[in-house]
Amino acid sequence: METYLVYADAVNNSNKFWSAKVESNQLIVQWGRVGYKSQTKTHTFTNPQQAISKYNNLVFEKKSKGYQESQPQIDSCSVGDIRRALQILTTLRRYVETRNFNPGYIEALNDYLKIIPTPLGMQIDPCHIYNSVADVDHQIRLLNSLLPIEKPQQSKDDSGEKVVSLKSISQHFWRVV
Repeated sequence: METYLVYADAVNNSNKFWSAKVESNQLIVQWGRVGYKSQTKTHTFTNPQQAISKYNNLVFEKKSKGYQESQPQIDSCSVGDIRRALQILTTLRRYVETRNFNPGYIEALNDYLKIIPTPLGMQIDPCHIYNSVADVDHQIRLLNSLLPIEKPQQSKDDSGEKVVSLKSISQHFWRVV
């Protein structure tokens, strides 16, 4: 049993994760800022049921505070999530193009960070995450490179959600100009 949650609120300089997993009678919890060294705490119980109960309580508590399920930091992501992230980037591109950083931009940015946990540093200025349309286009190209090439005739039993690795692009994710 394992859960990875993120909380992204660019306006309030929050871009953090929380994860927990149960191994036998232990609950291992990690938390911290996305992209930074995590803190870890291990809880040891007398039996696995106690560990599972504590796990469920903590996951519920975090979700009630606004944390949402996501993928481990720049590790892997489903093809469906990549496609959703690309849709959000298209929305973000329009805001960046017009330099319109209104609440719609912030909402889209937070949604994107929940799907693709991204290290943004300690001081997040939501208006400067994307300095240009070229920055957004760069991320769009990188995410598109992860999508499988569609075959004209896919078998009908190929309905399982594929997972792709984000590790290959993480070092090139943010353009350095």
